[in-house]
Amino acid sequence: MDLQLTGKTALITGASKGIGLAAAHAFAREGCHLHLTARSGDALKAIKDEITAEHDVNVHLHVLDLCVSDNLVTLAHKAAGCDILINNAGDVPSGPIESLTEADWRRGYDLKLFGYIGLTREIYAQMKARGAGVIINDIGNSGENWDANYIAGSTGNAALMAFTKALGGQSLDFGVRVVGVNPGPVETERMLKINKRRAIDMYGDESRFEELRAMYPGGRPATADEIADLMLFLASPRAAYITGTVVTIDGGIASRGSIIKPRTLNHA
Repeated sequence: MDLQLTGKTALITGASKGIGLAAAHAFAREGCHLHLTARSGDALKAIKDEITAEHDVNVHLHVLDLCVSDNLVTLAHKAAGCDILINNAGDVPSGPIESLTEADWRRGYDLKLFGYIGLTREIYAQMKARGAGVIINDIGNSGENWDANYIAGSTGNAALMAFTKALGGQSLDFGVRVVGVNPGPVETERMLKINKRRAIDMYGDESRFEELRAMYPGGRPATADEIADLMLFLASPRAAYITGTVVTIDGGIASRGSIIKPRTLNHA
């Protein structure tokens, strides 16, 4: 299927690893030029070298801490004219409310919740002015499948779901689409960290995090490439009438109402 993305430009935050890295490679394969941002300049340089060796696209790097509001404005200025924004940078802490300080909440929200909102505000204004563009918010299924052991994530993700739906509900009137993606567990470094925290909460031993994998649908988490492929479709003209909605990709976890749950046994 031709996704009609060749020659478009995508701005991807948190592009040095995980879903952001997978998205960078996926959009490059479709012929998109890239603006990639993260806090690690060395990691971004290595990614640029790999992508430009394989694909005839331009890759611009921006080493920035998106917890800082002024950096959001700077990034929007440097990436002005981008056709696609993928908000992906985030590191909200895991754990129950008793384990989190006010500083934990604020640090996590400065990067993800307020980072998404602030960069969207800047880029949306540009897209609205020219009457075209797509914004994809990588959120997380805990925003619809609330979890007391990931309470900061559940709360922040629910807010971003509402933000996405509110803005996307009117954005098509100005030629812009705003959509969200709600991954469940994904095979990334971040998921490893969350699972170790969850293993402490459940078993009192972080080394038992591997036991959680068997509880996921199909006995595995999603791959980052599976999330990136969904983003590709949502960013493309093939999805031209999709806006103001959040697409869940979690193997059915939200539908069964549990992030992890032992698989049902078949009885004769």
